[in-house]
Amino acid sequence: MSQTENLTSENAIALEDKYGAHNYHSLPVVLSRGEGVYVWDAEGKKYYDFLSAYSAVNQGHCHPKIVDAMTRQAQTLTLTSRAFYNDQLGKFEKYACETFGYDKMLPMNTGAEAVETALKICRKWAYEKKGVASNEAQIIVCENNFHGRTTTIISFSNDPVARINFGPYTKGFIKIEYDNLIALEEALKSNDNVAGFLVEPIQGEAGVYVPTDGYLAKAKALCEKYNVLFIADEVQTGIARTGKMLAVDHEGVKPNMLILGKALSGGAYPVSCVLADNDIMDVIGPGNHGSTFGGNPVAAAVGIAALEVVKEEGLAENARELGELFRAELNKFIPGSSIVTAVRGKGLLNAILVNDSEVSSTAWNICLALRDNGLLAKPTHGNIIRFAPPLVMTREQLLDCVAIIIKTLEQFQK
Repeated sequence: MSQTENLTSENAIALEDKYGAHNYHSLPVVLSRGEGVYVWDAEGKKYYDFLSAYSAVNQGHCHPKIVDAMTRQAQTLTLTSRAFYNDQLGKFEKYACETFGYDKMLPMNTGAEAVETALKICRKWAYEKKGVASNEAQIIVCENNFHGRTTTIISFSNDPVARINFGPYTKGFIKIEYDNLIALEEALKSNDNVAGFLVEPIQGEAGVYVPTDGYLAKAKALCEKYNVLFIADEVQTGIARTGKMLAVDHEGVKPNMLILGKALSGGAYPVSCVLADNDIMDVIGPGNHGSTFGGNPVAAAVGIAALEVVKEEGLAENARELGELFRAELNKFIPGSSIVTAVRGKGLLNAILVNDSEVSSTAWNICLALRDNGLLAKPTHGNIIRFAPPLVMTREQLLDCVAIIIKTLEQFQK
């Protein structure tokens, strides 16, 4: 078989099954092209993308401005490592800091890398600025969190699939219930060694759990009271997904550390970062942390273009308006439905709760039927289906998608 040969969907799946590690349970569809809100499979069938690569493709597939920035830079200089300066990174750091209101940015590649970076910075800050005894720092996290799958991160996950048989686990984490301010204050006041509170403004992988109004602002105030860093993981919820540039913006919260990834590149290239002010970021010095690819010229050029697209095309406002429309339309259907019990979300990060158990195959079968009807989505936690289309979607396209979703759900009415 020639390496340039066009594969059928069946052949492409067979190749991955034979030569690839089986670390994903992918929906059986093989995508070969994308543009805007659409993707096409190997046979040319067109679909609405209602997952957006887990919110990495907020700006739409192959956005011409982002692709152009990547192509132009790739033809000039792709990588120097951080052994030398390059002429793109400083511009990206300045643009990102001014966009989000911070003094400094530390660039990385993936979301998990950025989370690990934030954990290291938080611990070092605790020892050098707060005065916590060496190796005693604790970081508070939430149950049902998802921050990645590195060894340290799974140490504070309670997902057995991510955790089992990967120990021994990293110490130094305190787990509390999400959206529970009493539990947070109890953990803060009972332990002087707490360095930070790491939280998702909306728990996406857990099933799009939106916290109570005021939770984030009150949690930040508690962190300030106890001299603890408030660390927001906005890898999935950031870059306009929830109807604001950041999900914390809905409550006017400025995290001490902000973690970004995914749509920071529009899905064109792995780009992530941690943002913080000088009093936190200056604990990091040469040799403390790094990445060969982090901050490379292509990533920098792509990152600037991706953020410019969000601003120029009003994607946060579009996400807010279309998200309200999406939930309103589904809430017309749900009262008479036996298959869906609720829709929840913010902006264009939404989920429906399927009326079946977590161990059932109903949500998976619904996603197969959605695929057959021209829309791609994926279950999470067994009986929840997450819906997160590209933010460049129009009102007409969204209503077309709602019709597809309702038509499909009606096939499963009991």
